[in-house]
Amino acid sequence: MGTGMYGARNLRGRRHRVAVAAIAVAMALGVSACGSDDDGKGGSAGAEKNGRASAEPSGTQARDEARLKAASFTDGESVGTYTASEYALGGPLGDAYTAEPAGCQPLVSLAAEVSDPDPTAQVQRKADVPDEMLGVTVDVTLRGYGNGGAQTVMKALGKAGTDCAGGFTEQRTVARAKYLKVEPAKAPAFASEADESKAYRFTILDVKGKEKLYEYLTVVRSGSTTLAFRAEISSTKDIGGVPPQIMAAQWSKFRAAKG
Repeated sequence: MGTGMYGARNLRGRRHRVAVAAIAVAMALGVSACGSDDDGKGGSAGAEKNGRASAEPSGTQARDEARLKAASFTDGESVGTYTASEYALGGPLGDAYTAEPAGCQPLVSLAAEVSDPDPTAQVQRKADVPDEMLGVTVDVTLRGYGNGGAQTVMKALGKAGTDCAGGFTEQRTVARAKYLKVEPAKAPAFASEADESKAYRFTILDVKGKEKLYEYLTVVRSGSTTLAFRAEISSTKDIGGVPPQIMAAQWSKFRAAKG
């Protein structure tokens, strides 16, 4: 993606690397602290404090993740004019991204630790045109939930779309982004095949407070799984929505894997 006056707000890859670096430092400090624990219990104490983040995946989680991977784009897969790929360091918009007020959180990130309920499994992919440094990038995230969690998430997303229509703030590790407006966007053509869907257009102020940028979010639910698509571009261009060929291709692959 691009650089220049839009970079600090719209380059989620760069923002993610900063967040990963901060997490890596924190982890290194944590390992050092555990190593210096005289009674040798530092590791287990840290695991208790970190809860889910420190726990080994359960059999159910492993199965859910395998199911989502089978239904997701593969690394290097062609999607129309786009190419899908895996995130080398994990996808953007993770637990380092929160919203103010908190009720707007579903519009920012549904990752574990910042979303309620947590997904039982999550798989993220990226779709873009590799040679277009300033082109469109779409984050594609499949999440599995238990005990009606997917319905709860969609309800919270719909409420956030209404309550936060006048704007809110996205809080990140090293910066803040001001959302000026949240508006409904057009649902994908296959939405009638899904259990429910939500689509939004975001107007966001760049970090210099001078330019308006536009992003789109579409989330589709099928049973206990949500498919989320977030599209952005490193310019002031309004792309008009998440590229339909990406959503249609992912939906088709998901349905085929589901059988």
